[in-house]
Amino acid sequence: MLARAIDNTSCYNIDNGNMLKEVMVKIGLERIDMQEGVMVEALLDSGAMGLVMSLELTRKQGFKLKKIKRPIHGRNVDRTFNKEGPIENMVEVNIYYQGHRKRTEIDVIGRQKWNVILEMP
Repeated sequence: MLARAIDNTSCYNIDNGNMLKEVMVKIGLERIDMQEGVMVEALLDSGAMGLVMSLELTRKQGFKLKKIKRPIHGRNVDRTFNKEGPIENMVEVNIYYQGHRKRTEIDVIGRQKWNVILEMP
């Protein structure tokens, strides 16, 4: 069962008495080249080592892919290598959240459950 917080920016799963498995936030992503944006839900992940966007979202929204200099061999939460292979592309975006804007680069990876994963220190 999914429960949403009152502020409509985060949610958590209630599953067999375990709470706070997923924390989601609504963010704006702006394409740098076109200054067009889209609202998406992003997973906040304390185990993530950076920012990741799905290849599907990237293609659907027309984000411009940039090759990265050295491929990154990402690992899953269980320490296995991601089946999609190394991360070879990134996109440059502006991220908007609650009145704040940050220009940043997000790594792009194929098939994943979430559109965007944000590293949470």
